[in-house]
Amino acid sequence: MRRPRGEPGSRAPRPTEGATCAGPGESCRGGACGADAGGRRELVLATVTTVSWRPRAGWVWGPLTPPTPRRRKAALSAPRALCEKTSPPFLGHPSGSPSPNSMLRVLLSAQASAARLSGLLLLPPVQPCYLGPSKWGDRPAGGGPHAGPVQGLQRLLEQARSPGELLRWLGQNPTKVRAHHYPVALRRLGQLLGSRPRPPPVEQATLQDLSQLIIRNCPSFDIHTIHVCLHLAVLLGFPSDGPLVCALERERRFRLPPKPPPPLQPVLRGGQRLEAALSCPRFLRYPRQHLIRSLAEAGPEELTPHVMVLLAQHLARHRLREPQLLEAIAHFLVVQEAQLSSKVVQKLVLPFGRLNYLPLEQQFMPCLERILAREAGVAPLATVNILMSLCQLRCLPFRVLHFVFSPSFINHVSGTPHALIVRRYLSLLDTAVELELPGYQGPRLPRRQQVPIFPQPLITDRARSNHKDIVAEGLRQLLGEEKYRQDLTVPPGYCTDFLLCVSSSGAVLPVRTQDPFLPYPPRSCPRGQAASQPTTHDPAQRVVLMLRERWHFCRDGRVLLGSRALRERHLGLMGYQLLPLPFEELESQRGLPQLKSYLRQKLQALGLRWGPEGG
Repeated sequence: MRRPRGEPGSRAPRPTEGATCAGPGESCRGGACGADAGGRRELVLATVTTVSWRPRAGWVWGPLTPPTPRRRKAALSAPRALCEKTSPPFLGHPSGSPSPNSMLRVLLSAQASAARLSGLLLLPPVQPCYLGPSKWGDRPAGGGPHAGPVQGLQRLLEQARSPGELLRWLGQNPTKVRAHHYPVALRRLGQLLGSRPRPPPVEQATLQDLSQLIIRNCPSFDIHTIHVCLHLAVLLGFPSDGPLVCALERERRFRLPPKPPPPLQPVLRGGQRLEAALSCPRFLRYPRQHLIRSLAEAGPEELTPHVMVLLAQHLARHRLREPQLLEAIAHFLVVQEAQLSSKVVQKLVLPFGRLNYLPLEQQFMPCLERILAREAGVAPLATVNILMSLCQLRCLPFRVLHFVFSPSFINHVSGTPHALIVRRYLSLLDTAVELELPGYQGPRLPRRQQVPIFPQPLITDRARSNHKDIVAEGLRQLLGEEKYRQDLTVPPGYCTDFLLCVSSSGAVLPVRTQDPFLPYPPRSCPRGQAASQPTTHDPAQRVVLMLRERWHFCRDGRVLLGSRALRERHLGLMGYQLLPLPFEELESQRGLPQLKSYLRQKLQALGLRWGPEGG
């Protein structure tokens, strides 16, 4: 028996109560919907302001015209199955869609305008909607058989309010848990542990159970899920040697592609091992003892000219003054004299001149003289290169000098592509003969053929950061700009670092009032005689400050390189007074005031005076 409309227990629906409109696939919250005792279904709609006035994608607007009596009767007599065909849940009705008679009854009885009702009647589409793949993996199209439970479990994990709740959702739904749920659980755990102001309490048993779940299921993870879980586990503070991190790391390594086996290294003997070490672009890392051991293990037949040339270039390039290796090169040159050409010999002799090392091998110089006499006319550039190395060692053979200074040799090299470099080397040899060989009576290089030897600072001095700039500033503040010259090239072509003109009383004179060059050849001796003790009639002396940087020496030693020692030796023989400034002393000065004090002590030690008292 149907209850009258006005009886107690039944009240008219209020517009401010009831369900909040929800979108497709969402449940109704706070709705008063269902069937009463008499079997009558009613749906109460709330006209709250939170309902969007813009429809979502896929929704269609319903008719807003009030139904006529005929339409009302047709709607009341419609079969109930009509409302059951609507697949997505609609508003707050338990079956997903309200019956047409209850819908129309509400619309007719609601005390609301058409404008307020227009935001309520949103009909969802019938076809299922697929929102695309999530970041944890693809979902079956159209929702699939497991799309709903899997997505629902992920939402539950993301909304969990405690670690225990996380563990409950994972443990109580084993058939719905997928691999991508575990990174979601770890991320949510990190959010819970970092929540403010008071994070929920966490029991160790809960963390252990969560770890065991991940360990038990990690063999089914893909490599991306393993990386994410491993990263999150480390961020959450799980120990690196704990079971969780170890299991994930083991699975990660298991999925890496296998490494190819290393190629078989051939067994190298002494000479081959030495050649391999010297040919490696990182052979500076090989210690000297490794080179010495490889050389000692090599037999005489394994030491080829190519290997010894590599060794000689290695020593020269890296300024390694290693006597045992240099003696081995000298011995090889003497033994293989008949098989070596001058082009190979020039490379073998290079480290001796550069490193300022005269070998103990007794037959070294006689062997070179024989090779030069045999090859001088065949390879003029190689001949001059060998003589340059011997010049640095002060071991110039007279017989070969006669040949290279002869007009026929000079005319022969003048038409070659390397004529300029040969003339520069011959000019240096002529200077060495002038200053160091008093007994030489043979031909000399004509003056018209002479060129400056080193007309500018060396490339290494220009490229590397040295102390020249700060020394120049110290001299400028100490003496003044007019009392020194920087990078001045003096005859016969040597570049000086700093040059001072000093009177006989020791006063530093302005350079512009004096000739900064000493005469060359020295006036004390005619051409062809030695200038070991030059004397000049000029009362002013020339003091040359020589910077001795770290790269001017052999590595790990105090021996100047051959070219630097030759320059200082020749400048001293020409009459210049040298004042060396070692790099160790310059590096120990902290700041410009200390450097000025250092330079003052150096200059005063020579008896120099400047300023008001020096004139």
